[in-house]
Amino acid sequence: MSLANKSALPKVIELKNKIANITKKGYAFGHQDTTSYGIGWRNDAINYQSDVYAVTGDFPLVFGFDIGQIEHGSPQNLDGVPFDEMKMLIQKAHLDGGIITISWHADNPVSQGDSWDTTPAVKHIFKKGNYHDIFKNWLRKVADFLLSLKDDKGELIPIAFRPFHEMNGFWFWWGNPNCSPAEYIALWKYTFHLLSDEFKVSNLLFIYSPNMIGNTKEYLLNYPGDEYVDMLGLDMYQHGSIKKFKSALKTNIDILKEVGIGKNMPYALTEVGLEKVEVANWWTEVLDEVLVKSGVSWALLWRNHTTGHFYVPYPNQKSAADFITFKNKSHVLFLKDIKL
Repeated sequence: MSLANKSALPKVIELKNKIANITKKGYAFGHQDTTSYGIGWRNDAINYQSDVYAVTGDFPLVFGFDIGQIEHGSPQNLDGVPFDEMKMLIQKAHLDGGIITISWHADNPVSQGDSWDTTPAVKHIFKKGNYHDIFKNWLRKVADFLLSLKDDKGELIPIAFRPFHEMNGFWFWWGNPNCSPAEYIALWKYTFHLLSDEFKVSNLLFIYSPNMIGNTKEYLLNYPGDEYVDMLGLDMYQHGSIKKFKSALKTNIDILKEVGIGKNMPYALTEVGLEKVEVANWWTEVLDEVLVKSGVSWALLWRNHTTGHFYVPYPNQKSAADFITFKNKSHVLFLKDIKL
């Protein structure tokens, strides 16, 4: 396998191979902000915990983090996680053998609103745009943080980086129709070259990750080209009935698999979930029934924020028993499983 950034460290190609080889055993379980906070607790930088661990006795294999607000030099991200604490959590997860994936909910550089402020912005941040200097400075701060992620030997930690995700949705300033596919592709390439070439960030594996789609053409509508992407992703949540979700998820995974095999790239379900998991057997009879033998490298569930907004069970939650059954399946890989 090759990398988009030809100057990337050997550890990044090792990460890509590790991700691809997961599928020989099954697929990895991932969780966003899993060690940052959960239901009724927040990390105090002393006690290392997770709702996933509290239920199963193991941690996810894939650890998701988000660096929104790093662009402003803020001490904490958009969800209140201090960046110095996040760095420690990333170091710990990496030391234990986990895979680190980072997304970036960047604020709107034109309006200074959040990611969900859809004021047109993309066309204004290129070299001749009025907001070029602002955006370039933001990327410099992103680069500084990514280059600060080092292990106990002082070596850079390889990161699966997922910028400007769900670009086919209307809710982000970088999404269609708030920018055209051509503008999005230019944004991706510009970001890639600034990080890789000018700022010399050499520890990234780049993931292209649309929201749910209907066909291959739609999946590739905003695709910047194989020379700018290392891995393919897909985000998809259940909002309707189980039957409709399973059918749509299977269709989307089949499309993702077709593109992934065609491009010889690993692929993953980069966000998924059912908010509050009120279906007791959701893990074994909904999610796993679709993902088993699908070829996805991982499925990353979204964060546990409050009892009204969470995606994995906490102790005694309705789906906790089924989650343990799900975890114990030989093809569902948590952190301890990768060491077998």
